[in-house]
Amino acid sequence: MTLTAQELIEIEQLLAADRAEEGAFVELRRRFPQLACVRCDASDMPDQPFRQFVRFDLHLIDGSDHCVQITADPARATGIILAKRSAAQ
Repeated sequence: MTLTAQELIEIEQLLAADRAEEGAFVELRRRFPQLACVRCDASDMPDQPFRQFVRFDLHLIDGSDHCVQITADPARATGIILAKRSAAQ
């Protein structure tokens, strides 16, 4: 199942909120159980994020082929990576 435009809007709104903290990952998993959700530190991601927020970088993943890969195309996204940014970034 791919990420819908409405789901992407909701994800972006949640991450853009001033109160978005570590609980954002739990909230994303609760709201979007059909999406693959991975979290990591932003320094672990060499790829350019799809979107950047104050506390997180959002990467889209495409798992439709044999191997999972980062994508910039929301229409191909089957999940997300939520990369926590450090205060220095």
